[in-house]
Parts: sequence; structure tokens; C-alpha cells
Amino acid sequence: MSQQENIATTQRLGEAINSGNLNALHEVFSPTIIDRDPDPNQGAGPEGFIRFFTGFRAAFPDLSIRVEQLVADDDNVAIAYTITGTHQGEFLGIPPTGQPIKARGVQIARFEQGLIVERWGGSDQLGILQQLGINPIAAG
Repeated sequence: MSQQENIATTQRLGEAINSGNLNALHEVFSPTIIDRDPDPNQGAGPEGFIRFFTGFRAAFPDLSIRVEQLVADDDNVAIAYTITGTHQGEFLGIPPTGQPIKARGVQIARFEQGLIVERWGGSDQLGILQQLGINPIAAG
């Protein structure tokens, strides 16, 4: 597939997250995706990402992801992104605070036949917790 097709798949990923149409992730991730940085409760394949983002959107119903920078070659797309949302549901055992969050993250995705087959990345989880009034460093 072409670089432009891989970028279009990356855009569909963002649209699925922003809209909550998470079943569209079946058209983004390969059934055999290797996630190098999975959430501990995520699970395998596209269903694992659907499970993760369902929980994340339950905690932050207005969740939005905005790509700030994108770099691509024929097989890979790397993005730097910002997520925003308002804490309206339980998140990592933390009851809703009503606090807004804004965090940066990075993802590198490797593609085959227009689907993400391997992924690396992460978001500023410590920053999110601090914005919710939790200081895990002091609590530890």
C-alpha cells in the first residue's frame, strides 16, 4: 500500500476515537497486530483496542485526539498527538472529578496492506493523573 493510504488509515483511527465509532477499528488494525506498548487490560487484536478506547471514552466522554505532527515513509506512520477530555467517569479507579485533561503522546505504526500490524507509543499518563489531582509519586 502507499504512504498516502497508510496516512488515510491513521486518519480513520483518529476519526474512530473522536466519534466513538470504535467498531471502525477493525478497518484500522490487523487481526494479528503486535502492540509493543499495550495497556495492561487491553487484550489482543482490534478488540483489545476497542476495549481500551471504550473504557477511556467512558471516563472521558468528550475524548478528542488531534494530530500535531505526522511523519511517514512507505511502511510506517509516526504521529505526535494531543488528547483532551473531561473526567466524567471512573478512570484507573479514580472517581469522576469533572477536571479537564490535556496530554501529549506519540505513536509509531507499521503497516502492511493498509492495516496497522505493529504499534509502539504512549501518552503522558503521569500528566493525566496530576491533572486529576493525583500525585502517584507522592503516593508511592
